[in-house]
Amino acid sequence: MLIRDAMTRDVRTVTPSVSLREAARAMADMDVGALPVQEGDRLVGMVTDRDIAVRGVAIGKGPDTTVGEVMTHEVLYCYDDEDVEDVCENLADMQVRRLPVVSRDKRLVGIVSLADIAAAESSENAGQALEGISRPGGLHSQSEDARA
Repeated sequence: MLIRDAMTRDVRTVTPSVSLREAARAMADMDVGALPVQEGDRLVGMVTDRDIAVRGVAIGKGPDTTVGEVMTHEVLYCYDDEDVEDVCENLADMQVRRLPVVSRDKRLVGIVSLADIAAAESSENAGQALEGISRPGGLHSQSEDARA
């Protein structure tokens, strides 16, 4: 199965200049925990509810702080024509639960989460991805040690 068959196509994005308040409100309205950050037609990062809490609120940043100040700048993504099994391996290796999905010309076409994969694919792939994602630490850890 290809990622395009499992991904969510209706993706809302924000720009780096949007306030944390606006981003959090959008997440609440859509019942999601992450938003791709775009500038023009290019992905420049991701912002999660955890970014807002840990990189924002926990260190005293207010609701008018911009998304650009707390977002993850490293853009991880997958292609819409990749196999679900390969993407699951990447999710586990990178220890992330969701990825923006782009076309081969790198235009955002969707987002895929571990839950999307579990709903559309065998639970074996999702289970293996979750096992890798759940390892302590990793590149995207937001502990004090990882931010230093």
